[in-house]
Amino acid sequence: MSLPQHLVLFARAPRRGTVKRRLAADIGPDAALAFYRRTLHDVVWRLGRDPRWTTWLSVTPDTDTSNGALWPCVPGLRRIAQGGGDLGARMARPIRELPPGPVVVIGSDIPDVTPDHVADAFAALGRHDIVFGPASDGGYWLVGARRRPMVPRGLFDDVRWSSAHALGDTQAGLPRHFRAAQIDMLEDIDTGADFAAWQERKC
Repeated sequence: MSLPQHLVLFARAPRRGTVKRRLAADIGPDAALAFYRRTLHDVVWRLGRDPRWTTWLSVTPDTDTSNGALWPCVPGLRRIAQGGGDLGARMARPIRELPPGPVVVIGSDIPDVTPDHVADAFAALGRHDIVFGPASDGGYWLVGARRRPMVPRGLFDDVRWSSAHALGDTQAGLPRHFRAAQIDMLEDIDTGADFAAWQERKC
């Protein structure tokens, strides 16, 4: 019998001035908040209803975990707190602590992600220990771990987040015997230029 698959969507409470700050510097805080709210809703609804995996919404601040008014209401969606630490510590937490089965973690600000991308990541974990969804800026929009037979300690240690080195740093910290895969390159929307390019792609 195969183990259940776990999809973890990282999300920040959608409030003006606290989400997409780099984007807000280019297009304004109201437009950035509107983009984030719409993308959060669309991504959670698009991915969270798929019966092939259990979806967890990992939220920050932790105090907003139980505030249902802030989050999309999707049947079966489970909310958990991200907890403390840097991005690496917060991503490592569900990979270490969720029930048995492969785990895939993505952000909730990837407007082009589809269930097929998530399915590709889980399929890759059938043959590999870890999977990445690379971004053109040197980071990654998705990371997943098979978790059998183990999750490496310090998986996200010494990673230069929000830099062109994030993917390379993470790969460099993997155990030598780990088999890594990559799926399609997608982009999150961090700047006004990203936003303009995304709007062009939609047309």
